[in-house]
Amino acid sequence: MIKSMTGYGKAVVNLYNKTLSIEIRSVNSKQFDLYLRLPGLYKEKELDIRQILMQYIERGKVECTITIDSNNQVAGLKLNPTVIKDYYSQIQEIANELNIELTDRMLGTIIRLPEAMFAENQTISDDEWNAVVEGINEALKSFDEFRLQEGNTLANDLLKRVELIQGYLVEIEPFERDRVERIRARLKNGLLEVISGNNIDPNRFEQEIIYYLEKLDITEEKIRLQNHCSYFVETLKEPISNGKKLGFIVQEMGREINTIGSKANDAQIQRLVVMMKDELEKIKEQLSNIL
Repeated sequence: MIKSMTGYGKAVVNLYNKTLSIEIRSVNSKQFDLYLRLPGLYKEKELDIRQILMQYIERGKVECTITIDSNNQVAGLKLNPTVIKDYYSQIQEIANELNIELTDRMLGTIIRLPEAMFAENQTISDDEWNAVVEGINEALKSFDEFRLQEGNTLANDLLKRVELIQGYLVEIEPFERDRVERIRARLKNGLLEVISGNNIDPNRFEQEIIYYLEKLDITEEKIRLQNHCSYFVETLKEPISNGKKLGFIVQEMGREINTIGSKANDAQIQRLVVMMKDELEKIKEQLSNIL
């Protein structure tokens, strides 16, 4: 069972005077990379939230956003006169330079600027924090379900790619048998062109042919590639997601396919090797998004 590093989860927490919306989304990354968007009230809990997410998500480029929809937006908030006056002064100066007339609506715009308003109570009660943690865990559960669903789709695609590689491996066998006979005939004909047939020692010739063919033999590579494919499928079905381990197995598969290609000395086998490489590259692309 594998998990995708692409994930999305959301939870909504209803408190007595406000509603919290918690969203978690992620894409692939080699390590855990977190970006938090928090209301000013929750900044003091940033490290705690980061620890919760880090323990659960493991890897990925993650964005977590918590927003507050207050049922009474005025309650608990006060204007910051110093900041508002400073904003107005700067805007007035720019307006004079540009010969622009300010309207009464400008004050409403200024109030929405950062730090123009502040909360009287900047601390979180234990009950509220517990509700936030519960909401984060709920969002993480939804997030994990999304990752599993995406991982299942990826697993099916990977299994199909490995089956294709195994199928191409089987298709090599008839071409391999014909290849041996062609090489034997080509070497003998080439030798006869420079040496009289009566001067060829059949036993010595056969020994040299066997020695030459051993260098071109791909039996071991085929067996190892088949074993790697089987191991890949076994790892894919393990209860934990092993993206890095699958990546190492794919590297070994690539080595065997490359060796088969270098030893092939046959156009039909080379064509099958190219097709195996194509499927292997598609597997590598998919593995970059697996946890």
